[in-house]
Amino acid sequence: MGDLGFWFLNDVVWVKTNPMPNFRGVRFANSHETLIWSKKDKKANYTFNYDAMKNLNEGLQMRSDWHLPLCTGQERLKENGEKAHSTQKPEALLYRIILATSNPGEIILDPFFGTGTTGAVAKKLNRKWIGIEKEQRYIRLARERIDNIKAVEENSDLMKTPSKKKEKRIPFGNLLEKGILQTGQKLFSRNKEHEAQIAADGSLITEDGFRGSIHKVGAHVQNKAGCNGWTFWYYEEDGELISIDRLREKIRQEEKNRG
Repeated sequence: MGDLGFWFLNDVVWVKTNPMPNFRGVRFANSHETLIWSKKDKKANYTFNYDAMKNLNEGLQMRSDWHLPLCTGQERLKENGEKAHSTQKPEALLYRIILATSNPGEIILDPFFGTGTTGAVAKKLNRKWIGIEKEQRYIRLARERIDNIKAVEENSDLMKTPSKKKEKRIPFGNLLEKGILQTGQKLFSRNKEHEAQIAADGSLITEDGFRGSIHKVGAHVQNKAGCNGWTFWYYEEDGELISIDRLREKIRQEEKNRG
């Protein structure tokens, strides 16, 4: 693919949690497949819905090893009690791929359409699709399958994940300027293992005298290379720890309401 000019982004390993055993016992059981994610060339733009993947993974950054089962049960298409397609992919796999790399209304191309898993998931996620398949039996099954899917209303907010990278930047110092937080007030980590005081210029100062931004100080107290200070630090109110990120969101919402 590199020789053709494509620019490599990731290889993703689909780890099959219920792989078919190698019955002859002459080699390892085939328990994974590799997905190659590339863009047209080095300068080409591409879509990566980072926040959607993080939400899908319970708030944690999505990794490149995906543990998903093979297509089984009611999802598996059958004819006369037999599997309609020997390598039908699970919808969960295509759901993750399409959600990660496209936006509602965009077109998904699958040149090996089979029984239409890509089209089925694309329809569920309000994407358009083009499928290429030569076997008439598979075409019929794919059409029936996709026709039975009821799509969510077009342009619904349910299909969109707000990107924090696109939101207006709010400096931590704004919380001081607006009187939401005060000079000398203490911030804490979630478990109260770490704390720091707020300086008048919006920097934080630790007990050992280290001074810096909410991000640098968060990284320092954890002995890490980096830290998102907005999600690391909490302030205390009536005995409850509250994330300072809530205060940032409050300011953004107020500005949206005014605008």
